[in-house]
Amino acid sequence: MPHYDVVILGAGAAGMMAAIEAGRRGRSVLVVDHAKYAGEKIRISGGGRCNFTNINATIDKGRDRFVSANPRFALSALSRYTPEMFIAMVKDHGISFHEKTLGQLFCDGPATQINTMLLHEMRKAGVTLVLETSVEAVDRGTDGFSLQLSTSSITAESLIVATGGKSIPKMGASGLGYQLASQFGLRLTETRPGLVPLTFETGALEKLKELSGIATDAIVSHGKTAFEEALLFTHRGLSGPAILQISSYWREGDTITVDLLPHEDAGEKLRAARKATPKLQVQTVLGSFMPKKLAQLLGEALDMPGMIGDFSDKKLAVVEAILKAWTLKPVGSEGYRTAEVTLGGIDTRDLDAKTMGARDVPGLYFVGEVVDVTGWLGGYNFQWAWASGWAAGQVA
Repeated sequence: MPHYDVVILGAGAAGMMAAIEAGRRGRSVLVVDHAKYAGEKIRISGGGRCNFTNINATIDKGRDRFVSANPRFALSALSRYTPEMFIAMVKDHGISFHEKTLGQLFCDGPATQINTMLLHEMRKAGVTLVLETSVEAVDRGTDGFSLQLSTSSITAESLIVATGGKSIPKMGASGLGYQLASQFGLRLTETRPGLVPLTFETGALEKLKELSGIATDAIVSHGKTAFEEALLFTHRGLSGPAILQISSYWREGDTITVDLLPHEDAGEKLRAARKATPKLQVQTVLGSFMPKKLAQLLGEALDMPGMIGDFSDKKLAVVEAILKAWTLKPVGSEGYRTAEVTLGGIDTRDLDAKTMGARDVPGLYFVGEVVDVTGWLGGYNFQWAWASGWAAGQVA
């Protein structure tokens, strides 16, 4: 029965990084994945350009940019494997990249360059990769782990679980990591789709779908959490970066608030319009501030006929409120089918933040999306994958 120092389940971002680091230490490493190709989520990420990190995913700026029952858990790995360290690898491989917005780094060319880089580093480190191979059973004995694969039986001193979450099932997402955690006595926090478009009930959707394809800058808020980015109307509801971001904080039954005129004084604009164009209808005035179809929808929601010149300050305040604090109540999300990440997962109370090892199961490690750590949109989740994989690779 073949024996390895380290077996890694999952050939995604975190798994490949862990393999590289363990291999560099001279460990014999096997990476197993049921997919046909390694790094499938990397390949499709960032619209095929791979938003491979964010320069703000650092211990100082990243404190509030990771969602978890214990957001501080991620800081140990992030402080020791920084965006600059991954960028250095990218540069070493001659991969050109650019900063898009808000610290997001994208490849100039195809995302497959990142896959090629990681696979090259794995080969250099002596890592063995087997694909189209499923894991049928895992057991632990006095000398480590025994695994029954679809192709063979193997043993390992250390086992790193990098199987990802439930998001994008068409890419092969499964619940294997959660099953293994439960098998070995680790707790799980509730899992749900994250970074996902939000949907609405039929009545609201009938109105919103008329705006499908329209995008506008906005500040979208849930409680004290707010994101200022683009908002996109779709035939199912709302999407765009601002919505994807807030979806990680929104829960069923909650409302969200939308500021359609970020950093603008809506009251001043309305009073100026009342003076300059008193004979215009309110939706016509709104159409000078935003897309006309959106202005029409808001005008219908306000249900305030008449010319703006006849509006009292009190009525203008009602218009201002919908512009600066449009309240909407989604009924759900598009689910794991389109979610970029899975919120929740392995309870960090059962993991060592420095090593990613299970506290009560020596030799067992969990890294990446399977852990209850979810970053903001824009490269944060890749940086968590690199950092957590690196941390486990130092010790497994």
